[in-house]
Amino acid sequence: MFRIFNSAVLTFILISVVCKMAQSARIDELLNLDYLRKSLVRQEDTIIFYLIERAKYPRNLALYEEKCVPESSDSLFDFFLKESEALQAKAGRYTSPEENAFFPDKLPAPLLQSLNSSTQILHPAGASINVNDKISHFYLKKLLPLITSEGDDGNYAATAVSDLDCLQALSRRIHLGKFVAEVKFRDAPADYTPAVHAKNREALMELLTFPSVEKAIKKRVAKKAMIFGQDVDLQENDTNGKYKVNPSVVSQLYEEWVMPLTKFVEVEYLLRHLE
Repeated sequence: MFRIFNSAVLTFILISVVCKMAQSARIDELLNLDYLRKSLVRQEDTIIFYLIERAKYPRNLALYEEKCVPESSDSLFDFFLKESEALQAKAGRYTSPEENAFFPDKLPAPLLQSLNSSTQILHPAGASINVNDKISHFYLKKLLPLITSEGDDGNYAATAVSDLDCLQALSRRIHLGKFVAEVKFRDAPADYTPAVHAKNREALMELLTFPSVEKAIKKRVAKKAMIFGQDVDLQENDTNGKYKVNPSVVSQLYEEWVMPLTKFVEVEYLLRHLE
């Protein structure tokens, strides 16, 4: 019995050590600008694939407009989103500083002990920045009409799942700006501190804006959308010029919403950095 007890203790210690090593490695990644840039590029693939999946379904406006919960103003989509986030919260998803809920005030406590590091990566005053209300607005009101056809096929559950994937991927990408801002501030505090003290949003936005980089991103995501979303005709061994999601729409998504919102998150984070 004593031998079994010692074995269990040793196993627990080993697991704890491995978890702490993994946590330490993850912290190093999130504080490395090169890693963050590569992560942003990889997330382009995820976002484009999810947009292609959503484009399979028509607009299905009833999903977002019709009330489905008694004594509530929730649409079926709001109900689905809240319930999905609640389930994921119980599994510990939102204990990660990389995840931001769309209904953070509706989240239950996680059922499992968090494996995420207790080390504070982000500045506490800026860690809580959440622009998911802006993300859901542009996604539902601006983007969906550009990637979906008019109509209603009644396939609301599958549509809601696809919407959830898109929204969470966009949220993860945009809120990664908090980590980018933290790393940039650590690397060059003298560049940012005067503007932060002066609460000069325009100066901070200028420091964070690189037109040549943004132009390259727009071209890259459009090209990815062409490659990932093309319809291939095997008989002609060529594409027929049709795409599941218009590449120009993906470029527009990044130009008008993703990159501006990411920089907005960075600026807001930096403004709170000295609090």
